[in-house]
Amino acid sequence: MKILVDADAFPNALKEILLRAVLKRQITTIFIANKRIGIPDVYHVSMEVVAQGPDEADHRIAELCEACDIVITADIPLADRIVTKGSVGLDPRGTIYDENNIKHLLAMRNLMEELRNNGEITGGPSAIGEKTVRAFADGLNRLLSKRI
Repeated sequence: MKILVDADAFPNALKEILLRAVLKRQITTIFIANKRIGIPDVYHVSMEVVAQGPDEADHRIAELCEACDIVITADIPLADRIVTKGSVGLDPRGTIYDENNIKHLLAMRNLMEELRNNGEITGGPSAIGEKTVRAFADGLNRLLSKRI
């Protein structure tokens, strides 16, 4: 098992929680983004920089992903791709993406995108707060306890 992180917009507050968990358990973890981000220099944590462009990191994550992996992403279409391959996903807000909920979440995402494009809904998600940090940590712990 490895953890793949869609790191382009991954919050620093959550990065600390993730790193503590993977360092403690020595889980291979790959941060993938289109620019370099700061990560510790340890043998099982790495950074892969992909080309600039929309969805380049998503394509690489989907390519690297295997059935037993965990992918951390807020991108629901990417989550759908990795769940199809037998992986599970974790949203930075704590939602676990799996075969039981991904199609529903994808349909909701598409509906919300249509409403935003029509100007019927504006704004985005709220800022990362203590409750969100706790939800992410809880979701990560649930996934790791099932997989290790």
